[in-house]
Amino acid sequence: MADAEAPLSLAGEFPAATRQEWRRLVDAALKGAPFERLESKTSDGLTIAPLYERAADAHAIVGRAPGAAWRVVQRVDHPDAAAANAQALEDMANGTSGLMLVMAGSLSANGYGLDDSVEAVARVLDGIDLASISLDIDLAPFARDVPQRVADAVKRQKIDPAAAAVRFGYDPFTAVAMSGRMPLPWRETAPLVARLIQNLAAAGFSGPFAAADGRVIHHAGGSEAQELAFAMAGAVAYLRALESGGMSLAAARDAIYFRLAADADQLLTMAKFRAVRKLWARVQTACGLAPEAGVVTAETAWRMLTRRDPYVNILRNTIAAAAAGLAGADAIAVLPHTAALGLPDCFARRIARNVQLVLLEEANLARVADPAAGSGALEALTQQLCAAAWSLFQDFERTGGVWAALEGGLIAQKVSALRAGRQRAIARQSDVLTGSNAYPDLHDTAPAVLDVPPRAAAAPAQGSRTTPLPRIRLAEPFERLREASDRMLAATGARPRIFLACLGAPADFTARASFARNFFAAGGIEAVSNQGDAAMLGIVFKDTSTPLACLCGSDRTYESAAALAAAALNAAGARHIYLAGRPGQREAQWRAAGVQSFIYEGCDLLATLQAAYDILGNKTG
Repeated sequence: MADAEAPLSLAGEFPAATRQEWRRLVDAALKGAPFERLESKTSDGLTIAPLYERAADAHAIVGRAPGAAWRVVQRVDHPDAAAANAQALEDMANGTSGLMLVMAGSLSANGYGLDDSVEAVARVLDGIDLASISLDIDLAPFARDVPQRVADAVKRQKIDPAAAAVRFGYDPFTAVAMSGRMPLPWRETAPLVARLIQNLAAAGFSGPFAAADGRVIHHAGGSEAQELAFAMAGAVAYLRALESGGMSLAAARDAIYFRLAADADQLLTMAKFRAVRKLWARVQTACGLAPEAGVVTAETAWRMLTRRDPYVNILRNTIAAAAAGLAGADAIAVLPHTAALGLPDCFARRIARNVQLVLLEEANLARVADPAAGSGALEALTQQLCAAAWSLFQDFERTGGVWAALEGGLIAQKVSALRAGRQRAIARQSDVLTGSNAYPDLHDTAPAVLDVPPRAAAAPAQGSRTTPLPRIRLAEPFERLREASDRMLAATGARPRIFLACLGAPADFTARASFARNFFAAGGIEAVSNQGDAAMLGIVFKDTSTPLACLCGSDRTYESAAALAAAALNAAGARHIYLAGRPGQREAQWRAAGVQSFIYEGCDLLATLQAAYDILGNKTG
């Protein structure tokens, strides 16, 4: 009996390992290379070490109630109010516990969204029991009537306003960031926002009312620290405006909630959602308030979605939703995997809904409160993010607050610098988007979307006072190349091609030929290959109807055959010859033989592909 009650120690027969012993093994494996090469950096410059010890003094961050499920939110964005209503009712019948009313022109409308008329809002909410479901409103820039129309719908259903779980979504800062327009200065806008919120509070609604939304920063290519700093600066601006309007600080605090983007970087997403609560607690403490957890919501990231191989988006969404849920998000909306292609159909919406239901009901991810607590890696990353975001938040405050930081261009400038770095990483495959810049499928077929045309993009705002933040998807440059390939296929019956000149035996060329095939397929260029004598490759090349060729072989075969093969291809009419591999010491010799470009891991994939289309004479824009 005593043996049965003894604790089970799976490693009990082994001596305890120490960090020093691990470090000795690592140093031996590095063979003199610096240990720092094992560290990585985030876009904010935060260091991720290769090994962490347990953070023994850590405590769980207070967020969603322990063991409580997050709200499974489904987007309501069909432009036809009756169709949107039918979708919402189907979602509610199949497990959705929250709805997001996505208004036309809002941050995440994607060219669609609901009309804000009295009739449209009433029709969308027809038959929806607003006492049994949470509701979030994603407002269009400077719109202010929809919250009151939703409030009227609550009253028509004779529901106690205090019992209605409505997040009203007032957010002038996102409106300014999106449009670049500032119809009124903040000193005049703040009292208007405060009055609208006070009217709803006086009507009995408990809110929250004002959204401190960081998604606009994420959509523009910004970093986690920038997203947190923007949201925190907005929240502080709301606190000041509401207190000046007559609200107590505690009531003002409870009127604010947070929206953040969740993406497929699981550790950074978890750290970000943990950090927002720590930062908000620090703000409350500075105001003399006892910290309350508040409401934090998530939407899976737009910028990570791809039009090509879109089923991979399901995996990205699953990781993002799991990360936000594990880190304590109160409500999560998943962008359907076909959102970048058009208005999602019922299948895509069902997958978006079921991703969360599986995580909750089968994986039981909500059972443990803050499971990251004590993890050395996540605790360190959370603390680093808090420090970086707080420093940036202080920069905004020194400028005069978030409104002044937008007006003066500080936010656009900082986001632009990070966006450029992120786009370079995608172009060079340092960051991988499966199906786009890596592992592309030239023969993929697009899934169905609803036959509803998107609204035309709004014209640039007249009299803009600041630079509007763009809304990007990281895969777009590669998708433009793939679209050019599709146009050529439709016009000629064949895609643009490149001839892979494979040198030596299969063991010599297979690895680099596979690399080259995927490299060019990322831009929609199809590879045709041939193995043979270097001198004979030129004869075979003439039958391929392409001006592009790429040598593929081992370092050993390159030494003996690359120059000869390049000369043969050049004589056969190749206008551009690539070599798969780094140039090394023989670069001058190979260039003299006709090699013009070298492709290898870390080179500028996007620029190389764009140049290939220029050589082919095809427009990619």
